Amino acid sequence: MTHPHTNRQTVDDWLRHLEQIHPVAIDLGLARVQAAKAQMGLNLACPVITIGGTNGKGSVCAFLSTILTAAGYKVGCYTSPHLLHYNERVAVELQPISDAALIRSFEAVEAGRGQTPLTYYEFGTLAAIWHFAQAALDVVILEVGLGGRLDAVNAFDADVAAVVSVDLDHQAYLGDTREAIAYEKAGIFRAGKVAVCGDAQPPATLVEHAQSIDADLQLIGKDFGFTRQEQQWAFWGRRGKHLSLPFPALRGAYQLGNASVAMAVLDELRDRLPVSISDIKRGLLQVEWPARFQVMPGRPSVILDVAHNPHAARAFGASLKAMGYYEQTFAVFSMLADKDIGSVISLLKEQIDHWFIAPLDGPRAMSVEALQAALQAANVIGKISTFETIGDAYRAACDKAGENDRIAAFGSFYTVAEVLQARQTR
Repeated sequence: MTHPHTNRQTVDDWLRHLEQIHPVAIDLGLARVQAAKAQMGLNLACPVITIGGTNGKGSVCAFLSTILTAAGYKVGCYTSPHLLHYNERVAVELQPISDAALIRSFEAVEAGRGQTPLTYYEFGTLAAIWHFAQAALDVVILEVGLGGRLDAVNAFDADVAAVVSVDLDHQAYLGDTREAIAYEKAGIFRAGKVAVCGDAQPPATLVEHAQSIDADLQLIGKDFGFTRQEQQWAFWGRRGKHLSLPFPALRGAYQLGNASVAMAVLDELRDRLPVSISDIKRGLLQVEWPARFQVMPGRPSVILDVAHNPHAARAFGASLKAMGYYEQTFAVFSMLADKDIGSVISLLKEQIDHWFIAPLDGPRAMSVEALQAALQAANVIGKISTFETIGDAYRAACDKAGENDRIAAFGSFYTVAEVLQARQTR
């Protein structure tokens, strides 16, 4: 069955349509995607790398994409969510998909899905993979959206799968212990295939699941890892060492762990996708992944980070500390209502002199009153100022900050996106 789509001429028209097909935004399960995939006859002929984890998965995708592109491969990479434009989610050779190609992909899914009611994310995932299947790629990298076992990308088998980290987030869907969450994330592993884990303390459920399906599990600190030196770092793995590597262009000490996961994945694909040490070095130096401890040029310093759970907040706090001395730190801050705001604030409150808060746009947003109450409950030492929008909060922070101060915008992808929009109009 086909669906009339004559009235959908822009990407925004299509995105509105995607929001309306299925009654709930998040409905985990593979049955719908597998049905639509079969109806569309959708398969990928090239190697597939699937990356999951609580935090760090986008950075690992960026390392892999950049190194493999530097090596001359034609790389497709699917990530989520996006910051400013949906097209960012679907990249070929590090370039976001064009509106025309994205609309063609949406049309292919719409024509192919029959009566299957796909969620927004499922529809988008199938569209991305349809685009990759048309593009004669050498390798496809898929980032898990939520969890792993029941996430739409898991309808496609990975040649190598990696779980970067396991911590508490999305507890309503994945369970409220690291063990429960790890089991969901390990669902992307495949029998007889390499499974990489970048978590230094992997929950037993992840290890047991990998063993039960006979996946070839590689653990950081045991099968691969890194040593940090003053001006450089070294990677070691099952296939040898790479010495004298440059620090990656992505800031934050935790990025060496993320880069090591990417290197372990590349080691395992060496026979099909060989990369040279110069490709690796070039990729490490050229990698870009916005809003992961991204320090913007100019004064006062502006740092953007999508940290929205305790694990990410801890890493963000350590990176802020490592930046050196600033007279004052201003936070432009908001979070979604289903996140652990109390823990995030507690982990960062010592470093913030003044909080600029506002509600985000959307149904899961916290009201400014709820944000203020959470800050007060955490006994923050910094002053609190409230605003109607994050754009207003950011502009006020810029007006207040001097040359030797810094502004840290964090708490959600939406927080950072609204700051980026405000920066464009300033």
